[in-house]
Amino acid sequence: MTASQDRAPETGIDVAETLCRDAVTREVCRGVGRLLRALDMASVKELMLPNGRRADVVGLSPSGDIWIVEVKSSVEDLRADHKWPEYRDFSDALCFAVAPDFPVDILPADTGLILADRFGAEIVRPAPEHRLAPARRKVMTLRFARAAALSLQTLADPGLENS
Repeated sequence: MTASQDRAPETGIDVAETLCRDAVTREVCRGVGRLLRALDMASVKELMLPNGRRADVVGLSPSGDIWIVEVKSSVEDLRADHKWPEYRDFSDALCFAVAPDFPVDILPADTGLILADRFGAEIVRPAPEHRLAPARRKVMTLRFARAAALSLQTLADPGLENS
């Protein structure tokens, strides 16, 4: 396959690179999910926030703490993303999660840091805590609950997903 065949004609984006980044994202998300579960937190992926942004992974603790974990699959992914600071307003803690070979020194120092692969994850730097106001916590908890319930409903009856 030539270089021009490796690129999607409508975008010029390298298809192989995109598939690799998607695989990294899936593996990091899986490891983050395992870490959150080990911390007794439930998690959902791709949660729509009240500001219209979508958080990669959101964790909810038994006491109601809300963590947002922003997954970065590459340096380019980080450099292209200018929306992550908007996630702070909807979580008690904001973390970045990356694969172990990611150059972590370029990640913002005022966020948590999680190293993850498909088998698990480790918190390398805890996130600074920014406590949510009660009204915002309620909104986020309801969004989390609805997203989790709708995911379960879709698993039970896949035909509902597109109806």
